[in-house]
Amino acid sequence: MKLMALQLLLWHIALWMVPEATPLSPASSLPQSFLLKCLEQVRKIQADGAELQERLCATHKLCHPQELVLLGHSLGLPQASLSSCSSQALQLTGCLNQLHGGLVLYQGLLQALAGISPELAPALDILQLDVTDLATNIWLQMEDLRMAPASLPTQGTVPTFTSAFQRRAGGVLVVSQLQSFLELAYRVLRYLAEP
Repeated sequence: MKLMALQLLLWHIALWMVPEATPLSPASSLPQSFLLKCLEQVRKIQADGAELQERLCATHKLCHPQELVLLGHSLGLPQASLSSCSSQALQLTGCLNQLHGGLVLYQGLLQALAGISPELAPALDILQLDVTDLATNIWLQMEDLRMAPASLPTQGTVPTFTSAFQRRAGGVLVVSQLQSFLELAYRVLRYLAEP
């Protein structure tokens, strides 16, 4: 029941953010093989994130991100935007930069969760590796198309968790935010992959 409530909340967040994901302009100059690989990677990360959320819920009884929202504000958890991917005049360079920048942000947030618990460390490591792989894939494509900025974006300031509870609660919130970001990213990539 708690997992169903969590999934319902994630779906609600994704629907709430739908205006940011629509509509896009016609087809892009991105290779189909790149887009299909990214779509596959996004789905894998979403599955990894869902597994980590389930384990946080089962192990630590942190099943209600809505109850942790206030803590999220006090922790100063940043969120990534995909606003360049949603305008009527899609700017492909800006969209790819935001996709990559968002993944870099979540890499940093996931790194900040290190030490969350020995049982969850393997799932967190897998999630981090998959996010890093997708970010690298997008960056390499940007370089191939000469769209990459002069330097790699930095992770920026990530929160410092001062207690085990904050780290676990932060884990629920970070994974929830990552899932919402990936849902929007998936829609954008799927749209760009359409003939």
